[in-house]
Amino acid sequence: MSDVLHAVFFVMAFGAVFVAIILLEAGYIRWRGLSGIYHFRETLANLGTGMSYKIVDGIAIALFIQAFYSWVSQFGLQWNPQASLWSVLALIVLVDFCFYAQHYLMHKTRWFWASHVTHHSSEHMNFSTALRQNFTHAFNGAWILWWIPAALVGFDKDWVLLAIEGNLVYQFFLHTEQVKRLGWLESIFNTPSHHRVHHGRNPAQIDTNFGGIFIIWDRLFGTFRDEREAGEIIYGVPHMPEKPYNPVYLQVHEWASMWRDLRTYRDWRILVKPPEWVREQYQRSDGQ
Repeated sequence: MSDVLHAVFFVMAFGAVFVAIILLEAGYIRWRGLSGIYHFRETLANLGTGMSYKIVDGIAIALFIQAFYSWVSQFGLQWNPQASLWSVLALIVLVDFCFYAQHYLMHKTRWFWASHVTHHSSEHMNFSTALRQNFTHAFNGAWILWWIPAALVGFDKDWVLLAIEGNLVYQFFLHTEQVKRLGWLESIFNTPSHHRVHHGRNPAQIDTNFGGIFIIWDRLFGTFRDEREAGEIIYGVPHMPEKPYNPVYLQVHEWASMWRDLRTYRDWRILVKPPEWVREQYQRSDGQ
């Protein structure tokens, strides 16, 4: 029980920091006389989804994710390195590569997309967009792809928790239009410029720039798109949610849609195919 309380306290403390940064960005935007970057109702929805996501995620980590991690680690290399610059860097790189793989599958597999679509359903790009998450991430199994490789190598689970949370904190700062290009850093690291492309819904922007901290994975595996070559960025997803300001709806609507498609077409491939597959395979032929 104490682990759960610690997790909730951790979430609330970081939540307060994130809200303060959001307010600072909103104030800066207003001071510059800009408009159309923050939308009040959407920001409230983002805060609502973010709070539910992190509370459930924190409890899940405390109750079963780290326990599963400890169980799996006995079957791995059991390296268990001492703290050093190289072991920390190795963990950061490993965790980020695993995030890339997980993130790629979230876009390419509808089962995972049912959770991830929430994050992409905003029409604006600001720090509050980073909090537009989905509590069902804790139950869809995607976390295995992020946590378990480090367990098989033999990293301490508390190290991995810090590396994952640090990765997420870094990604929070990618969600802004106020930071332009960052010179040579664009070649190695994921930046706001790269991440703006990732949130676009035009064909040249969809399924690009999956990295967390590093952009090198996208460059290596052919998923990179430079903002200067991506065209005008329109944020969101091809099929925007009907209730964009309802935090509960935003987190469950794609799950409901997926199960409706399963009931209608009786094809279990829907779960593992890309999000648009059912429309291409069935609905277009049905004249929808």
